[in-house]
Amino acid sequence: MNRARCSSLVAVIALFGTAAPLPAQTPGVIAVFQLKGPLPEAPQQTPFGELFGEAAPLNMFDLLERLRQARTDNNVQAVVFEIQEAALGFAQIQELRAQFEALKATDKDVWVFTESLTNSTLMLGSAASQLWLMPAGDVFFLGLYGEASYYKNMMDNIKVEADILHCGDYKSAGEPFYRTGPSKEAEEQTNSILDSLFEQLVESVATSRKLTPERVRELIDIGTLSAKDALEAKLVDKLAYREDFIAQLKKRYGDDVTINRKYGKEKGPKIDFSNPFAFFSIFGDMMKGRKTSTKPAVAVVHVESMITQGKTEESMFGGASNAGSTTIRHAIAKAAADSNVKALVLRVDSPGGSAVASDIICEATKRFRDSGRPLIVSMGNVAGSGGYYVATMADVIFAEPATITGSIGVVGGKIVTKGLWDWIGITGHEYKRGKHSDLMNSNRRFSDEERARMQAWLDRVYVEFKNRVLEGRSDRIKGDLEPLAGGRVYTGKQALEIGLVDRLGGMADAIKFAASEAELGANYDVRIFPEPKSLLDKIMEGMSDKDGSEDFVSTTLTRTIAARWAALPQLAGALEAISAVDPVRARAVENFLIQIEMLTRESVLMVGPPVMISGAAGLN
Repeated sequence: MNRARCSSLVAVIALFGTAAPLPAQTPGVIAVFQLKGPLPEAPQQTPFGELFGEAAPLNMFDLLERLRQARTDNNVQAVVFEIQEAALGFAQIQELRAQFEALKATDKDVWVFTESLTNSTLMLGSAASQLWLMPAGDVFFLGLYGEASYYKNMMDNIKVEADILHCGDYKSAGEPFYRTGPSKEAEEQTNSILDSLFEQLVESVATSRKLTPERVRELIDIGTLSAKDALEAKLVDKLAYREDFIAQLKKRYGDDVTINRKYGKEKGPKIDFSNPFAFFSIFGDMMKGRKTSTKPAVAVVHVESMITQGKTEESMFGGASNAGSTTIRHAIAKAAADSNVKALVLRVDSPGGSAVASDIICEATKRFRDSGRPLIVSMGNVAGSGGYYVATMADVIFAEPATITGSIGVVGGKIVTKGLWDWIGITGHEYKRGKHSDLMNSNRRFSDEERARMQAWLDRVYVEFKNRVLEGRSDRIKGDLEPLAGGRVYTGKQALEIGLVDRLGGMADAIKFAASEAELGANYDVRIFPEPKSLLDKIMEGMSDKDGSEDFVSTTLTRTIAARWAALPQLAGALEAISAVDPVRARAVENFLIQIEMLTRESVLMVGPPVMISGAAGLN
């Protein structure tokens, strides 16, 4: 099986089952996975660091594939998850809970060991066969806390102001630039989201731990518990240190059981240092790349992070900094041109971004769908505004109950910086040809006439947004679209009720459904586009004077937005520190910086509301 081309991923959703006593058998395998920090959606495009001993970060796509292997491998007796400060979104947790249930349905135990208990670790770990906590571990089962950052006072301090327009009373993405707190509409929809997510948190823990919802709410209101309290409250199954946990595994499955921390991971090259020519052999293999499978395949294209024009770049915090429309459009087109690709799954985990870039991606998906092959969308933690726009052409949209989606609306405007330049003593002199040539001039706010023109522009984009929704989903929307739009945001559970999504489920469900719709049976590949690049690809790319795109003049800036901000000495240290201590907030800061720059370049955006909810990453 070729994991670089990502072989078949079959999702099995089954009822809760209890592992049967193990019969005498040959030594088996315990597959171990460690969750630490954020879990990116897609694999790295160029994971060459592994050749030099660097560990490639775990990602959701590969994790699901490795769990599928474990589920179908008769040698695997149990799966163990070590959870250490994992920054998982609720939708990711719900998908992994489904995988736990599928593993248990095949009589494989699922063990979770954690050094501390939080909303996320409890929501995930409660679905395991056994949840163990370190005796001195912290327990913070606090419920959900939401926070939206507002930057008006900061901008006032540096003599900068935002002139923002929007379509839809609930389109609150621009509010942080010109308000110090939420509007009534923004507060209303945030509370609605919190209510739905809190209900899902309580229901998940209550069902898995066999507690009443009322008891779970009581424990949340207590909040901080000792490990012993958590055990007595039946939130965990046992208190033990790591060494005792490992000893119990060996006692349960035999001393000769293999504990495999790299289960399902593709083995890297092994260099025989006694052979002076061994490295050159490996280098030659890397230069060749890997052969493309000729089996029928489901293609997977990721739309992860803020949607921008141009290419996808690496984030300063790991994973993708942006979802570049050029990269994604090329990936979809390449999948469409591949005769072995029989269906496409678009995996969306994005709060939106550029209206133009979102439309480019949407049109690419439509052209794939017009080829007569199934187009399925799988929504991750968030698929809002532009993230929903790119999903509208799908035959079927899957979302997790906690996915944040909707936000059908438009926001735009400009950042006025003249006060900043005056403050630091820089003056300028303007020259003008054409009545409205200075429409986007950063020296002043819009005039009344210009504001009317800008609003008309935004209104046209908003109408196009709604037309795309109606084009793709008019027969599935419950009632008129306008009362559902206007920037309103929903959880996946709420979106299902009003017809914005079609089914509840994760990426594994979407891939299995796509294969079924394409009538592929069980023998098919799953291939990520754009496909991982070999060393030869990178070398040839560096030697070429072309960027791989069409022969149009490229106006895309060559450096990623995140890299430009990170290069500023005043920000570099602060951003690195934020990333280390608070990765969720770090992503929010990065999105804010990207959004500021996009406003100066494009003026019209499709972005969801910037709210951070503790334990429910995805609204930021």
